[in-house]
Amino acid sequence: MQKVYDHDTFTLDDKMGYAEIDVKPILEALNMTKENHHPSGTVLTTIQPIRTNFLAEESNIMWENNKIFQEMCLRLRMVERGLVELEVTWINNPDPGSNT
Repeated sequence: MQKVYDHDTFTLDDKMGYAEIDVKPILEALNMTKENHHPSGTVLTTIQPIRTNFLAEESNIMWENNKIFQEMCLRLRMVERGLVELEVTWINNPDPGSNT
């Protein structure tokens, strides 16, 4: 869950809302990269906004320079309106069978 606060110079920061990030699609895309070599810039999958995933617009999971990332615009909950833009990058996927 991502909580969003405003930043004020002279007053306390106020809670603006929250959004949840569904990591299942990026993990599924990670499995796709184990079996295939993809050229940099490949769209691995596109996630459509639905009522339960907080997305404000469609979001692509990309393969770029041997990394998987997803840029997303999420609707904030518990607030009249608001959006937050995030990028999630899969940094490391250690092989459980390796000694590294």
